[in-house]
Amino acid sequence: MTVDSSASSLIVGGATSSPRAPLPTLPPLALYIHIPWCVRKCPYCDFNSHTASPVLPEQEYVDALLADLDQDLHAVYGREISSIFFGGGTPSLFSAEALGRLLEGVEQRIPFAEDIEITLEANPGTFEQEKFVAYRKLGINRLSIGIQSFQQEKLKALGRIHNGDEAVRAAGMARQAGFDNFNLDLMHGLPDQSLDDALSDLRQAIALNPTHISWYQLTLEPNTVFWNQPPVLPEDDTLWDIQEAGQALLAEHGYAQYEVSAYAQAGRPARHNLNYWSFGDFIGIGAGAHGKLSHPDGRIVRTWKTRLPKDYLNPAKSFQAGEKALTNDEMPFEFLMNALRLTAGVESRLYPERTGLSLESLAEGRAAAEQSGLLQVEPSRLAATERGQLFLNDLLQQFLN
Repeated sequence: MTVDSSASSLIVGGATSSPRAPLPTLPPLALYIHIPWCVRKCPYCDFNSHTASPVLPEQEYVDALLADLDQDLHAVYGREISSIFFGGGTPSLFSAEALGRLLEGVEQRIPFAEDIEITLEANPGTFEQEKFVAYRKLGINRLSIGIQSFQQEKLKALGRIHNGDEAVRAAGMARQAGFDNFNLDLMHGLPDQSLDDALSDLRQAIALNPTHISWYQLTLEPNTVFWNQPPVLPEDDTLWDIQEAGQALLAEHGYAQYEVSAYAQAGRPARHNLNYWSFGDFIGIGAGAHGKLSHPDGRIVRTWKTRLPKDYLNPAKSFQAGEKALTNDEMPFEFLMNALRLTAGVESRLYPERTGLSLESLAEGRAAAEQSGLLQVEPSRLAATERGQLFLNDLLQQFLN
């Protein structure tokens, strides 16, 4: 069932001024759980992560996570969770006992889909065989391992706590623990990195036969050590050579690019992330977690939680730091900044189904983007051209109001 997009509406500046239609069906629902502690804060990291104390407040934090979830339940009554993602920070710092109690508590509150995907982020420096066997027994069925590089000088420059041998062993330990579905997180464009260095990292990752590789360029983000003390990064020509050669190498070995920085073996894309990129719904619990929930009446609300762990654990403070209902004017950009990251884009019908707005609300921006060669001229799909993928920010500018 789709929203009727034939109803007349006034178009002002490319956005509809008519009331948003009720959503015919609600999108899939996911759960994001943020564990904010790391062994050490990396100099390039702008995520909400904090150096861990010798003893983590596991029990208190799990209690807080479940209490946080309780406050969101009213908005998702009657729905089931299709995927769960433990992000951080370094979620693998938590014991299997703590994560088990958390998952049990979540399932008591919201039913799990029969084929639910549950992903845990882990770093090689935190791998212990017994712990990961226990994680697998909990029902966690996918790992995302933060490798970044296999070369010691690059790992040192990035402030990582593991070495290349530990990274290789982590993939083997994951498989031995029963994980037949895991991602390797890898960066390129590292300080003083050559084309040969970057391809060497990729070849090593491919040799470990992960089902998924996240391969993305290092960027300098505000509020990081690298932003204030920038390292020497490769020149643009080298970065372009790395990108082209790396994509060809991944394709040669059966890793299809389905998103700007995501490559997967056949049938193994990250379902949790696909839900983000197709404007699905997700609850976010944990310090600094973000969420996005659709309501049958057409409202779409983004939420964010208290960032600092000490505040999040303080019973006198609210878990939720803020919320914002998306306006009609904001909807085109909000939808497309996710959907156009997918190399194949999305079917056009998904826009009215997920936003409650007609396709006419995209008409002005769509025409301009097609004319500039950034958006494919294909009525049944919303997809960037190859040029549009390279200049995604320019493409999205066409849909800002």
